[in-house]
Amino acid sequence: MSVNMEELEVFCKQLPKIELHAHLSGSITRECLHEIYKKRKEAEPSIELEDPMIVIPPGKVDYDLETFFPLFSKYIYQLCNDVQSVRYSTKRVLQDFEADGVAYLELRTTPREFKETGMSKEQYVETVLESIEQYEKDASTSMKTVLLLSVDRRDSFQKALECIDLAIRYKYRGVVGVDLCGDPMKGDVTIFREVFSKAQENGLGVTLHFAEAAKTSNDEELLVLLSFKPDRIGHVIHVSDAIRAKISRRKLALELCISCNVHAKMITGSFQDHHFRDWWVEKQCPLILCTDDVGVFCSPLSNEYTIVAQHFGLTRLQLWELSFQTISPIFSGEEEKIRLRNLMLSWREGNKL
Repeated sequence: MSVNMEELEVFCKQLPKIELHAHLSGSITRECLHEIYKKRKEAEPSIELEDPMIVIPPGKVDYDLETFFPLFSKYIYQLCNDVQSVRYSTKRVLQDFEADGVAYLELRTTPREFKETGMSKEQYVETVLESIEQYEKDASTSMKTVLLLSVDRRDSFQKALECIDLAIRYKYRGVVGVDLCGDPMKGDVTIFREVFSKAQENGLGVTLHFAEAAKTSNDEELLVLLSFKPDRIGHVIHVSDAIRAKISRRKLALELCISCNVHAKMITGSFQDHHFRDWWVEKQCPLILCTDDVGVFCSPLSNEYTIVAQHFGLTRLQLWELSFQTISPIFSGEEEKIRLRNLMLSWREGNKL
């Protein structure tokens, strides 16, 4: 049966959705970066950076793991490194997600210190949280946003502990969990067990980037990560049958980022070859469609839903069910889960699915 793509895209955009694997920095569009660059260039004519719209042309999405991290180190962290730019870029990211039909957003970011502007890690976290609070004060805003703080794989034990302590300190402001992220080719994950245990002891959810790169996705490392007892894991690409069986037995929630995996060549093949299909058929674990870095790969969450409908044959009811099942693994409390269930059930009734 042929699919009317225009109607499908409209449906997927209107469908209330939940985003649980969005990096704040990676969600900043190149248009937003261009605007920040123009203001910075006016204030600092001697700035050596090129215009991001030239270096990262519109529509360019073929970034792999080797080109992705240098790009972000150079542009994101040199342009978004003071209160004004962090506040502006955060607001734009929130606007983009809500315009795409996202009802609940868990935004993740690594606390960063910018010595050149005097911004401390704590000030950075406060600025992001203040931006979220200001955005939600608008009466026209219905999207709920909370924050996850990310430990970078390259961090020392002490730096990782500082990140967890910041997350604990700002629980009252909307930090609900912590993440392990960063270049999957670097770092020693064995040093982080204690810091993630501390996060869990203090009521924070734990999610981990998991099996992103084949070279570091050996069973030894993945068993270490599973020993952290995460609530969710992201990507889950290069897993052996033994690791896959452990994940299925635990019914771990899986954050799957299809466009990112395809464009960055993290998988072999294209959309139709993505491991979403296998997990969907098996139905052992909750599946969560995510964008990862929409600013880099130019695929909003609604497009990820369009992709699974187009390539894996999901019906509109199944797309709704996929979104609905994402409610249980969120890191917010029962009150927010009730709000989302009511919203989703009302939307389904109104659209006669």
